[in-house]
Amino acid sequence: MSLQRHKHRNEHWVVVSGCATVTINDKTFMLHQNESTYIKAGELHRLLNATDELLVIIEAQVGSYTGEDDIERIEDDYKRD
Repeated sequence: MSLQRHKHRNEHWVVVSGCATVTINDKTFMLHQNESTYIKAGELHRLLNATDELLVIIEAQVGSYTGEDDIERIEDDYKRD
């Protein structure tokens, strides 16, 4: 996933299966099945599956606005705006 941030929403990520490598600001850590993290509005964040195992997460977005145009991509391998 791109390195991104949002102005108007917070996100909760819960790992259903697999292992996620999560970056929030300058911290990178692993989340395993049944673990979760919280990303506050304005925080830089990225999600990566660095294993061969399928990664399944649930993302809950909470905030005053959750539209796609609230994504500010800082780095993106797919060159999306």
